Amino acid sequence: MASWQEFETQAPELAKAARRLMDTYTHKVLATLRKDGSPRVSGIETSFRDGDLWTGSMARAVKAADLRRDPRMAIHVTSRDPGSDPSSWEGDLKLSGRAVEVTDPAELAASGRHEAGSHLFRIELAEVAWTRVQGDELVIAAWREGVGEREFRRK
Repeated sequence: MASWQEFETQAPELAKAARRLMDTYTHKVLATLRKDGSPRVSGIETSFRDGDLWTGSMARAVKAADLRRDPRMAIHVTSRDPGSDPSSWEGDLKLSGRAVEVTDPAELAASGRHEAGSHLFRIELAEVAWTRVQGDELVIAAWREGVGEREFRRK
């Protein structure tokens, strides 16, 4: 798995677009796995600090229990509807990897998460994909750890 900084180094233009979307849209969707393996989606917010992507949750949140049991996750960032001009769409961003819980008191203090029992997770990336429209084509810029960056186009 890669840190956000490693992803930025390997795919700088894609990372720039991804960061712009993540910074523009506060609310994101997190997909986790329940005990029985079925999917669960939850709203989250993320932040960047020290070359890493972070998220957290309140104490006793089911998403935190899911991630503590199985750290595999995906994050989806949507953008505004382009209306009648699909080429004006900012695109859709998807990230996947794992969420590693941080319990070190110094790290928790540095993050500003002081609420009793709250959870802090560092996101390690396996894949990032940005989907958008250019002209009459659907364009997918994708990065995968160990593979690098690729682009796919479809009419």
